[in-house]
Amino acid sequence: MATLSDQLLHRIREAHRRRTLSWWERIYLPAIAQGLWVTSVHFWRNLFLHLAHRVGLFRRIPAAVTVQYPDEQRPTAPRLRTRHRLMQREDGTPRCVGCMLCETVCPAKCIYIVPGEHPDPSVEKYARSFDLDLGKCVYCGYCVEVCPEDAIRMDTQRHDIAAFSRDGMWLDIIELLHPGSRKHTDPPKKFIQLELEDFRRLKQSG
Repeated sequence: MATLSDQLLHRIREAHRRRTLSWWERIYLPAIAQGLWVTSVHFWRNLFLHLAHRVGLFRRIPAAVTVQYPDEQRPTAPRLRTRHRLMQREDGTPRCVGCMLCETVCPAKCIYIVPGEHPDPSVEKYARSFDLDLGKCVYCGYCVEVCPEDAIRMDTQRHDIAAFSRDGMWLDIIELLHPGSRKHTDPPKKFIQLELEDFRRLKQSG
C-alpha cells in the first residue's frame, strides 16, 4: 500500500510531465494565426472607436483600456493620500491651533508654521502662516495622524502635483485652505502671514 508521501511524489511527477504535442501543434502556425486574429480585432476596434470619438460618436464606449488622463480620471480609494488641505472653521479661519506637532513630526521637514495669538481664550493660537513644500513631502501622512484638531487632511483626490519649477511645488496657506484657487502660472506667496479678518474675507469672497 502506497504511503501518503509516495502518493504526493507521484502527483508531483505527473504534474511536471509534459504532454506530447501533436504535429498540428508543433508547427505553431495555428497559434500564430490565433494571436494575429486577437491582435487585429483589438487594433481595428480601437482604431474605429478613436476615429468615432473624434466626430462625437460612441462616446460612452471606451476605445482602449488606457485611462485618457486628464480628460478621464481614474477612480481611486477614499483612503488614498493625495494633496493636502487645511480645514476651516465656520467663519473661514483655519482650524489649526499652531501647536507645531505636524512640523515637528514631519520626517521631510517640509512644513513651516508661524503661529499667532487668538483672541478667543479657548483657542489660544492659530496659524498665521502655514506653508508646505510638496517638492520635499514624502506623503507619509504623519501630519494628518498627529494633528489633535483634525486641521490637516490628505483627501482632496488631487494628483496634479507636477510643476515647472520648485516654487511651483510650494503650497501657501491660501492654497491649502482653498485647493485649486491658485493657477499653475501664479507664483506662490511664500510665508505669507494673514490675520483672522483676512481669513474671513477670503471665506466671503470665495
